[in-house]
Amino acid sequence: MAQGHKFQDLEEMGEALLEYINSSQTEKLRLMKAEHQTLFDQHIETKKIVTKILKEEAQIAECFGQQLLDIEEEKQQRNRELQSVEEQLRQCMAKSQITDSELQFLKGELESLKNTEQHLETLQCEVDEDTTEVIPSAVYVAKLYYLITKIKWEYDTPPNILKGVHYGADLATPINIDTSTRSRSNVSDQLWGFVSTE
Repeated sequence: MAQGHKFQDLEEMGEALLEYINSSQTEKLRLMKAEHQTLFDQHIETKKIVTKILKEEAQIAECFGQQLLDIEEEKQQRNRELQSVEEQLRQCMAKSQITDSELQFLKGELESLKNTEQHLETLQCEVDEDTTEVIPSAVYVAKLYYLITKIKWEYDTPPNILKGVHYGADLATPINIDTSTRSRSNVSDQLWGFVSTE
């Protein structure tokens, strides 16, 4: 019975609906349906626009994200280059200090060599003076002694040995005297013994 009652309610409701649809309210329903369709179309269009905007924002965000990554990578690259340049600068400064030290040392060596060269030039001048004054006179005296004594001396002997050759009229006599074992007057007498009285 309860089901029958429900069925009757449903029948009444269906009839009321048919009556409502068939009444003058159909125009309102059509308007409402058109408005609802317009609203639905606007909703679809808005959804498309919002989806497009969201996609564009996602692309922009991705682009900015990539640019940010690129900038970060470039920053790291610049930091590496900066560290490399700083290391090269440290090495150059170290080399510069070594070069400065070597330069100072070489300047000192050059100054020392200049002083040595001046000293050698002074000595050379003194030797040249002695050579021009003493040696010719010594050569002259040695020649004079030879002419008088006819003795030719060897000069590369030890200091206590007198060595040479006496060229007499007929014969050459070698001389070899150790002055450390004989007196000066004895040596002198022996040498004068070679000299001709003529």
